[in-house]
Amino acid sequence: MNKFALLLVLVFVQGCAQKTKYGLLNPMGTFPSKLKEVSGLEIGNDNIWVIQDSGNKDEVYKVNSSGKIINSVKIGHAKNEDWEDLAMDNVGNLYIGDFGNNNNTRKNLTIYKVQKSELGKKEAHSKKITFNYPEQKEFPPKKDSLLFDTEGFFHWKDSLYIFTKNRTRPYTGETLIYRVPDTEGDYVAEFLGPLFLCDRQDNCSVTGADISADGKTIALLGYGTIFLLTEFEFPNLDQAKVQVIDLQYLSQIESISFKDANTLLLADEEYKDVGRKLYSYKMD
Repeated sequence: MNKFALLLVLVFVQGCAQKTKYGLLNPMGTFPSKLKEVSGLEIGNDNIWVIQDSGNKDEVYKVNSSGKIINSVKIGHAKNEDWEDLAMDNVGNLYIGDFGNNNNTRKNLTIYKVQKSELGKKEAHSKKITFNYPEQKEFPPKKDSLLFDTEGFFHWKDSLYIFTKNRTRPYTGETLIYRVPDTEGDYVAEFLGPLFLCDRQDNCSVTGADISADGKTIALLGYGTIFLLTEFEFPNLDQAKVQVIDLQYLSQIESISFKDANTLLLADEEYKDVGRKLYSYKMD
């Protein structure tokens, strides 16, 4: 084999190794060390916004397509008890889901609404949307009813649609779907029904959510898995068709957002020297 042919083989093998290492994901960049626990991601106004979960600052970060921080905004009148996801409406207002509830014991579930005009400031004013799940009667419930942790939601029309994270034993593979208004206030969340995703606990519990700009596709995220929901009518999301996509890569991936109709951006937390990256995924 001549040297030129050998070089071509090496380039091909290295390219395949990179693709195999990250499965179907395309790594775009690595977040700085101060963003080890990115738990929510949202794209809007030509910006990428991220947050971190419990134990981190009450701040949202604007990053570039390589994951580098452009600037940060402190969120006033807010506390990061367990920030788990971001959503944005069609006029650019940002919503922060402070509803992480690993032990299913919280009674102070909150979504912070930040007006678009506030996002250019060093400290942004926020309004509180508080809510409860009427189906939860015990705090915590029994092991077979641990359905009220939450890590994923999105905005559509005048509502916020919430998908709970299943922690049941034995595992039932379903997410509960709720909605609340997008305006300041205290609400009893409206239960829209359960949706079965799959029966593997390591892959099937919802860690993030987003909806396409045309409202026709919902992307739910699990560890190493994307669930694409189509053929639904609002508010009957529990009737959606579910396509399961194995990303062929397993990490603590908790954030997802539509970049355009065919492209998703995803992010994972750092765990045992794996992760802390921003990825793209191209849909068929």
